[in-house]
Amino acid sequence: MQESPKKSKTSAGKLIKRFGFLGFMFFLVKGLLWLIIPAVIAYFSC
Repeated sequence: MQESPKKSKTSAGKLIKRFGFLGFMFFLVKGLLWLIIPAVIAYFSC
């Protein structure tokens, strides 16, 4: 009986870790684009 709560706990933990990784990647890409797009606009505007 105790295995099923452990199983759901580990699957929930994996889910949280997956969302944490996806959130990190989202903000990493967003931050890089936030820096790159204005630099490209400034480069081509001159």
